[in-house]
Amino acid sequence: MGKDFFEVSDVARGVFEKANSILGFDLSAICFGGPEERLNQTDVSQPAIYVTSVAAYEATRSRGIIDDADVAVLAGLSLGEYTALHLGGAISFEDGLKLVAARGRYMQEAAVATPSGMVAILGADENAVAGLCEKAAQGEVLVAANFNAPGQIVVSGAMGSCKRVLQIAEAAGFKAVELKVAGAFHSPLMQPAADRMRGELEKVRIARPERMVYANVTAQPHAEPGEIKRLLVEQIVRPVKWEQTMQSLINQPMRFVELAPGRTLTGLAKKINRRAAIESLASADALKEEVGSAHPSNKEGK
Repeated sequence: MGKDFFEVSDVARGVFEKANSILGFDLSAICFGGPEERLNQTDVSQPAIYVTSVAAYEATRSRGIIDDADVAVLAGLSLGEYTALHLGGAISFEDGLKLVAARGRYMQEAAVATPSGMVAILGADENAVAGLCEKAAQGEVLVAANFNAPGQIVVSGAMGSCKRVLQIAEAAGFKAVELKVAGAFHSPLMQPAADRMRGELEKVRIARPERMVYANVTAQPHAEPGEIKRLLVEQIVRPVKWEQTMQSLINQPMRFVELAPGRTLTGLAKKINRRAAIESLASADALKEEVGSAHPSNKEGK
């Protein structure tokens, strides 16, 4: 994760080295060499994704592929909201990294405390998913956790309820896929993590964003610092309204750029509007292209 940016960009290398110093351990070694099981644990994966995303942004900005002046709107799914807030000028890189590292630890601990999971339901709308959750819960927690795209909603809850919803959803004619995650993120089972993150957020300075940054909980732009802190706590136990966020942006005349790692958000956006102009920085290949040729500036939107 992020190794290609590290190898071809001094700026990206500097981001990883700064992260190693802040965290007190070699995050880049785990990102680049694993083991995969350790990288996939949320206490490591959260700072790893945050650092890789920032490194990708800074590397492409240093090459002129992204122009800071053209960036008007930022949004991130779940953990990505911290990256968006950092790039939007609300949180310093160091504070953002410390926050996501703490968030990862607390969510990992909450996941270990209660066997739980997440299941993607494909082909169902919000009302249908609510019915599936009600039927499968049987006294346990099971809630909608991620509204990713039309026909793609993730539910989150106790392990027993997740196992039941797999069968109930399939019987109802929907496709259900168990996700490889540590626990029931964005559900009430994460309340212990949310309570501890409230204290962590009080330790850092958060400013009013210099650019428009969307909140997962409301699918609306962030505003005052105090409200940002409250929503970041709520985000841990409430659903991510990604589809609703993208619905308000995707049809505007803007150039969309997904930062590394991966192309997941590009795929979700294409489910909303196949014609949307979206570029992915999943790898450092973009840095090798001639600046301005493959990535023209779009003055209509950012």
